[in-house]
Amino acid sequence: MNELLGKKALVTGGSRGIGAATSIALAEGGADVAFTYKSSADAAAKVVKEIEALGRRAFALEVDAADAVAVADGVQGAADRLGGLDILVNNAGVGAIAPITELTLADVDRVLAINVRGAYAAAQAAVPRLSDGGRVIHLGSCAAGRVTSPGMTLYAMSKAALVGFSKGLARELGARGITSNVVQPGPIDTDMNPADGPFAQAQIGALALDRFGTPAEVAAAVTYLAGPAAAYITGTELTIDGGHLA
Repeated sequence: MNELLGKKALVTGGSRGIGAATSIALAEGGADVAFTYKSSADAAAKVVKEIEALGRRAFALEVDAADAVAVADGVQGAADRLGGLDILVNNAGVGAIAPITELTLADVDRVLAINVRGAYAAAQAAVPRLSDGGRVIHLGSCAAGRVTSPGMTLYAMSKAALVGFSKGLARELGARGITSNVVQPGPIDTDMNPADGPFAQAQIGALALDRFGTPAEVAAAVTYLAGPAAAYITGTELTIDGGHLA
């Protein structure tokens, strides 16, 4: 339970859903955790309390993931408060599901600003601050590997970009023992995509398992990649999708 004891982690978009579950799971493993959020101050405060109840330090930083300068400043702030940085989890993301003829260029700019540019800015700021042997983990999507329904062009494109980015980072950072990987969730029961929502049954129909996943199941995969057992895993994708790609 203490494989991450003494480690310092930053999770972007860590106040809700998968991000909150990941922040708490890293703390359960022994890490001190900083996380960013945009507007969910009450939810962020709750996550801070849960982490502190585990005996770990926690810091919530208000950062707009679409603002690359703010993202870089957030990384600096997290490293300053934590006293260093060992783990970066690029979790902040947004979806835009609609036919390509209905998506505007403003939609494209917003999704790529958060899902791609924000992740790039966070990693760019984190790399000089990461300890040797550190971890960079990106939250992608099973849609990067297989798109089973229309309306996913923009979202799938943005998540596929993370795969290429992660592989490039793996090559660039390998000499320092820093790994870079993508966790690719399938349908996960969150407030953004609830298991009892109007589109849930269609998603379940594309799975081998007859259910949505949970944020805790994704967080467990992230925590594994952050730990010592995953030191020889880099430049790859760990898919947590209930058989979406089967």
